Amino acid sequence: MNNRLDHQQKDEENLSQEEGAHWVAVSDLMAGLMMVFLLVAVAYMVILERETEKIKEVALLYQQLRDELYQDLYEEFKDDLPRWGAELKAEDLSLQFYNTDVMFDVGKSSLQPEFTEILSDFFPRYTRIITSEKYREDISEVRIEGHTSSDWTNAKTEDEAYIKNMRLSQARTRSTLGYVLELADVEHEKSWLKGRLTANGLSSSKLVINPFGEENSERSRRVEFRLVTDADSRITEILKGFLKDER
Repeated sequence: MNNRLDHQQKDEENLSQEEGAHWVAVSDLMAGLMMVFLLVAVAYMVILERETEKIKEVALLYQQLRDELYQDLYEEFKDDLPRWGAELKAEDLSLQFYNTDVMFDVGKSSLQPEFTEILSDFFPRYTRIITSEKYREDISEVRIEGHTSSDWTNAKTEDEAYIKNMRLSQARTRSTLGYVLELADVEHEKSWLKGRLTANGLSSSKLVINPFGEENSERSRRVEFRLVTDADSRITEILKGFLKDER
């Protein structure tokens, strides 16, 4: 009987030792895996921080460029803006012409003589600044935008007014683009302009709202020259490279 108990006790001790050895091996494996995951996480954070810094650098550079571009445009046109009925906005680098009375007849897209005179004065000077060595490689688009109020005489529905205003705003921007592109004073930069100059009719999609939350119809009717830098595309390229490395 005693021998049988001794054997049983030894078997239990051996089993306990084997189980202990098994759990030691598992814990060692888990510890090793945790170290691998930790190293991967640290490497990922380092890469992410590096790419984030690149994006910050691009954003800061382009903010500085936008500030300088706004300042150069402002210095050039500050005395002309009031008599043109125009405004230069720093937040989106847009120069907005609001005085539609001198730009187009109601419901028409042909440029009035007074507006052609303004464009003949404005656009060559504008082109000279944006095509200078300081900016020409960083501007991806020169948008001519046409905007209207939400009104349309005799329109039966809001949708009908919107669609008719869309056609009108598109026609007006095409007329404006066609005129400035044919100016003799920008002939030497026509190739650069044709690669970036676009006409965009936006109907009443971007109304000007007064402080009381109501539409300002007169201000909503406008033509804008808006500059788009290639900061977004450069940031996109950084992100594409990051995602490629991640795969």
